[in-house]
Order: sequence, then structure tokens, then C-alpha cells
Amino acid sequence: MTGGNVAAAGLGRSGEKGHTVTIAATGLTAAEVEERVASGRTNVFVQDTSRSIWSILRANVLTLFNGIILACFLVLLAIGRWQDALFGFSAIANAVIGTVQEYRAKLALDRLALLNAPNARVLRETGEEEIDVEAVVLDDILVLRAGDQVAADAIVVGSRGLQLDESMLTGESDAVEKAPGDRVLSGSVVVAGEGTGAVDRVGADSFANSLAAEAKKFSLVASELRSSINRVLTWVAWIIGPIALLVLNAQMIAQGGWEEATAGGAWRDAVTATIAAVVAMVPLGLVLMTSITFAVGAVKLARQQVLVQELAAVEGLARVDMICLDKTGTLTQGDIVFDAAHPLTAVAGWERVLAWYGVQNDANATARSLAGRFEQPVEEEPTDRVPFSSARKWSAVVFGDEMWVLGGPEMVFPAAATGDPVLQELSRRAGELAATGRRTLVLAHGRPTHDETVPVDAVPVVLLTFKENIRPDAAETLSFFAAQGVGVRIISGDNPQTVAAIAREVGLDAPSGFDARELPDTDAGLLTVLDDYLVFGRVTPDQKRRIVVALKSAGHTVAMTGDGVNDALAIKEADIGIAMNSGAAATKAVARLILLDGRFSHLPSVVAEGRQVIANIERVSMLFLTKTSYATFLAITFGILLLPFPFLPRQLSVTDGLTIGIPAFFLALLPNAQRYIPGFLRRSLTFAVPAGLAVTLGLAVYARLAADLAIPEPEIRSGSTLILTIVGLWILVVLSRPVTRFKGVVIGAMMIGLILMYSLPISRDFLQLVDLTLPTAALALGTSLVCIALIEVVRFVHRRVSRRDAERASSQRTAK
Repeated sequence: MTGGNVAAAGLGRSGEKGHTVTIAATGLTAAEVEERVASGRTNVFVQDTSRSIWSILRANVLTLFNGIILACFLVLLAIGRWQDALFGFSAIANAVIGTVQEYRAKLALDRLALLNAPNARVLRETGEEEIDVEAVVLDDILVLRAGDQVAADAIVVGSRGLQLDESMLTGESDAVEKAPGDRVLSGSVVVAGEGTGAVDRVGADSFANSLAAEAKKFSLVASELRSSINRVLTWVAWIIGPIALLVLNAQMIAQGGWEEATAGGAWRDAVTATIAAVVAMVPLGLVLMTSITFAVGAVKLARQQVLVQELAAVEGLARVDMICLDKTGTLTQGDIVFDAAHPLTAVAGWERVLAWYGVQNDANATARSLAGRFEQPVEEEPTDRVPFSSARKWSAVVFGDEMWVLGGPEMVFPAAATGDPVLQELSRRAGELAATGRRTLVLAHGRPTHDETVPVDAVPVVLLTFKENIRPDAAETLSFFAAQGVGVRIISGDNPQTVAAIAREVGLDAPSGFDARELPDTDAGLLTVLDDYLVFGRVTPDQKRRIVVALKSAGHTVAMTGDGVNDALAIKEADIGIAMNSGAAATKAVARLILLDGRFSHLPSVVAEGRQVIANIERVSMLFLTKTSYATFLAITFGILLLPFPFLPRQLSVTDGLTIGIPAFFLALLPNAQRYIPGFLRRSLTFAVPAGLAVTLGLAVYARLAADLAIPEPEIRSGSTLILTIVGLWILVVLSRPVTRFKGVVIGAMMIGLILMYSLPISRDFLQLVDLTLPTAALALGTSLVCIALIEVVRFVHRRVSRRDAERASSQRTAK
């Protein structure tokens, strides 16, 4: 076989978008290397971090609500009411959890690196050297051998059967032969042969790093829970200022007017009451509980070998209605395995020739797969060889007076359609086997030639078939998604018909695949094709991303799985990106979920966990949003009626903790297989707003009547706290239905806690609770019963709304 040495001095070649290289026969001198290092023309790639620590802290700590909570906290400390500042700890916990979560995401992105090889091999003036990848400079001569990862983009100047696996970059699983003048890309791997290449793009300019730079941009996963909660926070932010002024004015007037309250010190009570109203409006507990629920779900999935890189992804997969799959490394295990031998003509010795092919040092993946099946190679040395060429698609070896040719049937015997019955049988059987997704090669035998052509007397001896191993869990998992109404699209860089055959093996109805080279340029045309076909082949990385974007624009929630660098951009663009742990570092860094053991069968568990998170957070959100609703309505009502606010901050903190915060933690972690139904926020508010109005109505009537009866303010507050306790527990019971044994234990424990709160002297003194007289107790009990009745009506209406949403979602899934 002819080979190439380092190009002669003065050879110049310009690569696409690259630098014109000048190659010396012995490689670069030390002085030339130093000159390039000094001018920055090295392979060092240092990109700005995806997000600065300061920006993360600013996003999680320096928020409007944290500012409000901090201001309230400091005011209470300044006026000596530290007992009412318990709410500050919830804000601190929420800020810490959010900061830690995003900092972990930042670290994952900053570790992004496509080049896993620790060093590179270069040819310099002193000979061959092994150096760090970062030490490669422009115009260096890379020495490439089987197993090496290309450290920088280069132009091939010498080749001896050099073949590269570029699947991680392009999605094409077939090895690509490289001849002098061809380009090799950083991140690709040498799978056979050897060669040399002149570096013409380094550092940030190289293909791998330019792709990494785009994939490295920070973004949060789309989360309906998070966006809905943020919307509520935005609404509260707009109204909290005016309401605070309204409440403060009412409290100052209730204390005798601004002048008297300011002069007599009663303004402290007015400020404390205003802070109680303001803090109660902020659903900080809901934000904290959502983060905790996501975190617990992530820990549970980690035990099942699923790494969650962003907590909200636990929710995301439960909302997915379209999943896009790469073939290599996802549906298949990414390896080529020998399938079977189909003898055609009786010629002795073909098994030994195949065994010889399988053990050669420059054997590609297909040839190496023969070694496991054919174990006794020809012992004599070949007298001649014809190297494999991507142009002719075959290679040959000569032993004595016998020439054996191994290659594609249609390339070795291009005239197979002639009247020769043997060649006709070869063509027929090869076509049948290729239609099943198997790769076919033929081993032919004839007399040696001297011009690298197939012998004219060549006969097909045996037809060989190869296949990629299908992941054993792929069919079962795809069956699960089909039952859940989730659509599937397979997008691969391989031949579309081969991919379609594999799709059929895993149970998909894919009569044929679509060649992505023929994809329409318009978005409307692309969506039409996406509706008509399940399988797409010859897809480029940009086309993969375009497909994901098109599906998202059509209203789908899209998941994308893959393992190669060519999948990274699409995985990042998808609502939920899923990577195999065996995949490229870039792909794993931008994915939301990583299957650590590469098993598809974990995805149903992720869906189940996401459903549990969504369903439980919806239930918990109704608790917190009910509190936000009644706190807002109370502030407005008491501000307009100029009544003293009926709670101290400490009373609200403890009551909320026992009726909402603590039970919400347990409710959020219970098993729940309810199917995802869009409209989380609307359903939550359908219950929370009317329930909040019912509580407000009861407390306002109670406070007005109590004031008319001249009941002392401490007793009015104690009665208000009792009403809120009873009604809060009933809301907890309503939202916990059906009440299981575990839920009953949680509710019972909260009741005991509230009884202790009223009965223990230390808690009564801290909360400033007093004994109720008979009129106050009767009024509080009657108000509680009326509120409970109203809440039952609200729950009845809410259940009808939820049922209608479920029926609409079911009909939409059926339509898809």
C-alpha cells in the first residue's frame, strides 16, 4: 500500500476558513514554536465562564422580595421586635438553595471540554514529541495513529490507510478515510491507519471549540412550575407597595392617628402590623418547597443512575410530548458487530482470510469485529496489499497466487445485474439484507492484478453482514412513550434507510427514512415533513437543532437524546436534553439529564418522578397561594375599613408553619402518578383566590363584630389566630383528600402542635395569646364554620374545573 510522508519543504495548502500552512520537512524548530507561543497562536482555549459568581448571587440574593424581606427583618430588629422576625430564615434558606443549584450548573458548563485526550503527538525539529494539547501551535505537524484524538484542526499531509471516526462531530457512524489534502477536525478519533497533519486552526478557531463555545451559553430549563411561581411573584411585586402604604395608614389611624401614634410610640405596633401583612403576601415558602421537592426528586433519580444537572428537569420530562432520538449510542450501542456469513461460492480458505483482516493493526471497526468470529488467520505474510479507499469502497490482500477482495457488493461487482446467475444472486441477497438495516460486505476471490483493480475472474465467495447492537431497553422504553401519547422522531447522521430499519427493529412504524439533504428551507415545509416521517438520516448538527426548534414552535414540549458532539446543539435547544454518560463531554455538559449507565429504561422512572413533582407541587401551591390570597385581601380590606390588622408577624409565622409549611413538605414528597395536565397556575388560582376570599370575609366580619362588642385587641388577635388555625387545618384536610393513613398522621400531628401552641405557657407568652371570653369564642367558632362551608363549595367547583382540564388534555393527546 502506498503511504505518505511529511510533505516536502515549501508545500502550502489552504483549508476551508483556515490558515495557509507552511510545512517544514522536519517540523517546526524551537524558535518557530516560541514565536507562535509569544504571538498567541497556540491551542490554549480559555473562554469566559458561562455565568459569573456575582451574577448568580445577584439573581438569587439581590431580588426584590429578598430586599423586602430583609428590610422588614431589619426594621423589626431596629424597633426591638425580634420575636416577629422568624420569617427571615425562610428567605435565607431559599436564597442558599437557589444559589447552590445555579452554581452547580455553572461548574458543569465550565468543565465543558471536547478534547479528552491528555496529550498530543507532534513532529518537530528534534523528532517526534508528546506534548500537552494546549502546547500545540499553528503549523505543527500532528502525528496521528489509531486511538488518537485529533488535538486541533489540520490538513492531512501524509496518510497510510488513515481513517477517522467523526460521529461525535457529524453523526456519521462510518469511518471516513483521509487522504493528503483532506481536513481533519479536532475532537475526531483515529480508528485505523496512521498519518500526519499540518495544524491550520487552533484554540477558539478550531471546530470542536467553536461548537463548544455555542453550546456553553447558559440557559435555564423551561419549567411551568417555576414560570408560574415567578408570575405570581411578579403580580405580588406590583401590588405590595401600594398595599403596604394602605395598611400602614390604617394601622396609624387605628392607633389614634399619625400625629398621636408618632408622638406616643404606638407607631411601632402599626409598623409591626404592616410588616405582618406584607410578609404574609409573599409566597416564599412555595419557592422554597418547590426547590426542596426538585432536590429530593434529583436525589431519588441519582440512586437509579440518572444524574439531574438542573433540578427543574425533574418536572420537564413529565411534560414532554415529543422525544427526538439519535441512533448511534442511543437506540444502538454504537459498536459494529459481525452478524453472519452467507456463502455463495465454494472456495477454500476464506475463513482464514477474514481472520487475518480482523487482527491487523490498522483494521477499522468493521474489520475488527471479524476477529471474534474467525480466529485462525493465514500464517504467511501477504505479498501485496491494496488499501481500503473511500472512493473504491474495497480493499484487497494477496497471498501467493490468490487475491482476496473485501468491500461493498455493488462496488466490487458493479455489473452484478448481468446474466451471471451467481452475481444476480449476490445482488438479490445483498439488497434483501441491506433492507433489514444490516451492513453488507462481500469477500471475492481471483487471480492477482497489478493495477489495483478487481480481478476479472473474481467470484463472490461469501456475503458478510454486520449490524449495530440495539440497546436491549430501547424497544420497551419507546413502547412506554407510545402508550403515554409521546411522539418519537429519530434524527441521525447515518443512511436514512439503515436508520429506518433499526427503527422498525425497536417497534416504530417507519416504512422509510427521509434524507435530510432534501429538507425544505421553509419552517412550514419542515413541519409538514416532520409530520409525515418518523426517521431522518444524513442530518447535520445544525439541522438537528432546526428540527428541535421547529417542533417547539409547533407547540410541542421536546426532549432530545444523544451522545455525540453533533447532538450537543440540539440537546441544548430542546426543552429537556438527555445524554448518555458514554457520550462526549460537551453533550453531557449541556444536557439536563445524564443516564449514567446509558440505559433507556430509566426514562419511565424520570417521567414518574416528574409527575409526582408536578402533581404534588400543584397541591402544595394551593396551600401557599391561598395564604397569599387571604393575606392580600386582608391587607386591602383592613386598610379600607381602617381596622387594626388582626395578627402579629410571629402569630402568622407559627400558624402558617403548622397549617401550610410543615405539612406541605410531607405532601410534596408523597407518591403521585397523576398524568401531567397543562394549566397548573390557573387551576391553583381557581381554588386559592376564592378560598382566600372566604377566609378574608370571615375574618373581616369577625373583626368588625368584635370591635363593635368592644373586645380588647389582644383577644381579637387571639380569636383571629384561632379562626385561621381551624380554617387552615380544614384547607389542609380538603387538599389532602383522599386522606390516607400517612396523611392522617401528618394532619393529626399538626393538630397536636396547634393545641400545644395554645396550651403551653411558653408558647402562649411568646405568641401573646390570651384566653377567649365566651362571646369571642362563640364568634370565632361560628366564623370558622361559615368559612369551612364556603371552602367546601370552592373545592367542589375546583374539582369540576380540574376534571374538565383532564378531559381536554386527554382529547388533545388522542388527536396527536
